[in-house]
Amino acid sequence: MDGYLGSYASLGLLLLAGIGFVGVAMTANRVLRPSLPSPAKQSTYECGVDPVGGGWAQTQIRYYVYAYLYVLFAVESVFLLPWAVVFDRPGFGLSSILEMGLFVALLALGLLYAWRKGVLRWV
Repeated sequence: MDGYLGSYASLGLLLLAGIGFVGVAMTANRVLRPSLPSPAKQSTYECGVDPVGGGWAQTQIRYYVYAYLYVLFAVESVFLLPWAVVFDRPGFGLSSILEMGLFVALLALGLLYAWRKGVLRWV
């Protein structure tokens, strides 16, 4: 029972130290930073271009489609790495090939659908 109390006490001390560190860092930031507000600093900034009117801006949806496809295939590669490590172990051969084949086939089907719909064409 004493072992649990000791670990809880050390965990509590670590939590208090973390909260204290964050508090000291935020206080030091507020005290040490320069504060010279001006109208130019408080205006909206849009990538070096003067802000456009009342909140409406033209955006190309294809940028989001490419970003989504990148994230999709980046996640796929994250799932392929552990599969490649486990694949060589005994007992995982055929079942792991079938499961990963199904996974890659579903992603390829989605890519084929996007390609056939013309989403990937940059015109």
